[in-house]
Amino acid sequence: MSKPVEKPEWARVAEAFEASGLTQKAFSAQRGVRLSTLQSWVYRARRAATTRVEPVRLLPVQVARSPAATESLLEVVAEGGARVRFAVGADVAYVARLVAALGR
Repeated sequence: MSKPVEKPEWARVAEAFEASGLTQKAFSAQRGVRLSTLQSWVYRARRAATTRVEPVRLLPVQVARSPAATESLLEVVAEGGARVRFAVGADVAYVARLVAALGR
């Protein structure tokens, strides 16, 4: 393979590496590219991927005391009035995505 010189070409090479399942050393030897150059572009691609994550939107909350409940449920009331009840120990990321979707 001729050595990629343009940024888009290296981005494609880094993407191909991620999909290959090979080690960086094996992939670079197979493609005929320098290991250090491959490592640099894979690092850049991974770093860019983490910066594309949606920003977290914080919502105002009101903490209230309630009588001791017999059930272990928590409740979130979205800005629009929608109520979401979930069990203690539920996946917080899932609940956050659900509340965010209801707030749209």
